[in-house]
Amino acid sequence: MRSFKTEGIIIKRRNYGEADRLLTVLTKNNGKIQVKATGIRRIPSRRSAHVELLNHSTLGLYRGRSYAILTEAEAIDNFSSIKNNLEKIGHAYHLCELIDGLCPENQENTKVFFLLKNTLNNLSLDYPVSIDAFETELLSILGYLDKDEVLAQRFDMRLFIENILERKLKSYPIFAKLQ
Repeated sequence: MRSFKTEGIIIKRRNYGEADRLLTVLTKNNGKIQVKATGIRRIPSRRSAHVELLNHSTLGLYRGRSYAILTEAEAIDNFSSIKNNLEKIGHAYHLCELIDGLCPENQENTKVFFLLKNTLNNLSLDYPVSIDAFETELLSILGYLDKDEVLAQRFDMRLFIENILERKLKSYPIFAKLQ
C-alpha cells in the first residue's frame, strides 16, 4: 500500500525548491521520516498551518521514490503556549535537535515519540521539565547509556551527546543562556 496515515511531531523543516518544504517528522509508527510537502510555501496552501515546527499532526502520506509526499494534514496540537515563550521554545528546539541527531531514520520507536510528546505537553502546561532527565531517558531508550550508570557517576552529558553526534550542538548556546 503506497499511501498511509500517521501521527507525528514536526521536528525540523527546510525550504526545498521554489514552493516546497522538506519536513523531518518523528512519527508514532514509522520513527523519524523525511516528508516532502509540495506547494506548502504558496500563500493559498491549506496544509501549511498544520505542518509548522513543533506541531503534533495527523499526516496523510504517499510513498514517493526518495521521500514520502504529504497529501493531507490536520493538527492535533500546535503547542502555542510553547511558541509564545522564548525560554520554552529554546528548550523545545534543543529537544528536537537531540531527536533529529540521535534517532535513526525509518526505524519505529514509539517510546521516543511518547517521550517527546509528553515532554512537550509538560512544557506547554508549565509543569517542571528536566532537560537532563529527558536527555538521560532518550539516550537510555536508544541504547547509548545505562540509567544506573548515569546515577552512579557524574559526567558532562552535553559532551557525551556531542561525541555521539560528532559535532557541536547548535541549540546548546541558546539553551545555556536560558538556564
